[in-house]
Amino acid sequence: GINAEYGQAVVSTQSTGEHDIPHLPFSQGVLDCLPKLPWAIADYEFVLREDLRHLCVCSVDPPGCTDIDDALHFRKLGNGNAEVGVHIADLSYFVRPGSALDLEAQKRGTSVYLCDKRIDMVPDVLSSNLCSLRSNEDRLAFSAIFEMTPDGEIIDRRFCKTVIRSVASLTYAEAQILIDDKHRVDPLSEGLRGLNELAKKLKQQRIEAGALTLASPEVRFHIDSETHDPIGIETKELKETNSMIEEFMLLANCEVARYIEKAFPQCAVLRRHPSPPLSNFDLLVNAAAVKGVKVSCSSNRELAYSLEHADIPGDPFFNILLRIVSTRCMMQAVYFCSGMLPEEEYFHYGLAVPCYTHFTSPIRRYPDLLVHRLLAASVGYDKTYTELLDRNKVHEWCENLNYRHHQAQLVQRASIALHTQLYFKDKCLDEDAYILFVRRNAIVVLVRRYGLESTIFLKSDKQSSVEFKYEEEKCKLTIGKVTLQMFDRVIVQISVEDCSIQHRKLRMKLVIPVIPGVSVEPIYVTMGKDEHIPRPDTLKP
Repeated sequence: GINAEYGQAVVSTQSTGEHDIPHLPFSQGVLDCLPKLPWAIADYEFVLREDLRHLCVCSVDPPGCTDIDDALHFRKLGNGNAEVGVHIADLSYFVRPGSALDLEAQKRGTSVYLCDKRIDMVPDVLSSNLCSLRSNEDRLAFSAIFEMTPDGEIIDRRFCKTVIRSVASLTYAEAQILIDDKHRVDPLSEGLRGLNELAKKLKQQRIEAGALTLASPEVRFHIDSETHDPIGIETKELKETNSMIEEFMLLANCEVARYIEKAFPQCAVLRRHPSPPLSNFDLLVNAAAVKGVKVSCSSNRELAYSLEHADIPGDPFFNILLRIVSTRCMMQAVYFCSGMLPEEEYFHYGLAVPCYTHFTSPIRRYPDLLVHRLLAASVGYDKTYTELLDRNKVHEWCENLNYRHHQAQLVQRASIALHTQLYFKDKCLDEDAYILFVRRNAIVVLVRRYGLESTIFLKSDKQSSVEFKYEEEKCKLTIGKVTLQMFDRVIVQISVEDCSIQHRKLRMKLVIPVIPGVSVEPIYVTMGKDEHIPRPDTLKP
């Protein structure tokens, strides 16, 4: 544990430095902006806000989540419709424009989630305590309240500052159990069921409008509490409740975007996802065609329809692979200032909506805090300030936020790579994998069990006699008599090459198909172990 722990600390510090992540402790000037504990909501806030503490509000998050940004409520109305409340932590109450706390949050731009720790955008007393919508505590919120028909149509919407008191902080799994147990008829379980049914309708509407359901392998580590070594690794399992929360967050983000864009057409903080050039999809179209599947990419709706119907009998994972490859064809979504672009460029390709923003995670994203300030001004709760209405300044903020978001993604990937190396450091395993991409002298494979991706280089001096034939349009590489094609199933051997603590490298080698001079012997041959991986004669193409 000690070496691994030391290595982890070295590489974590290196990664945050290399990727330009502000990670030092908060300065005294920032800490001086924080409210003194014990803290309670001031009486005048109950005059200015709607008191919704009587409602059955709950939050649903991943296990161990302490920075709870959002909570929901559902109640049936007398006219047969339902009222849905999306309640978001009111960070803007505590972080005033231009304060040392605000400037530091702006500089950080986002919280960064590493495998073993979180680098907060705002100090812990706010992120995990006073702003976090913890159960059985009075909390300040910014609420989006919708009246919806049973079919998910929005009849009415309003945005208001509120006081809420969540009745439960649930995990996705706990919420799923309450929904599935039909014997439970308490307000919380009934409310979750109501939300879940509406979420399904909302998702169907989005898909019909052309929204894309893409995929990316996400990894979760189980960390030893004493040594901090990763002791388990798995791909994250998504439950129905994950989708339920996502639908209402998307709904609130879309509705708030329309509202603030109308109120502040020159300086609204929005998020757009440009349409990719059609040439980006050439690889996807060709690879699918080789497997006898037609993919049309002329619009997001056409692509969504193609992905929905792209199946190969007997290979349920093929559709997921296709969606993962589709994700790689996309452009990057970015924050922007509405006054800097023509309206037709506001479009979000992936979500198939004309106008979008981020409103639902202010504790961990600075753009959401700016959106809260704009929304508060547009509903008459708060005043604007000079910089917020200066489109050049807002544009400058958006550029920095795009940079910070990108750097956070890079360091999060580096953290996953480090923990993966630590997990495999004393192991050598043969695992089932799929070919994601074929290169001139390499294949990129995805190990489904762990959500791991790696490039396997196939050429070296000793194989100079073996003929390599690369056919780019067919996404195919032929080595001697063996053909490797995108989406083929293979077996790979995973191990870690131990150069030094800072330079460990996860290495994958091809086991099956057997290519003389390229493949390695399976583990059960070299070590006498009978692993769970099928032997060569049982592997079907």
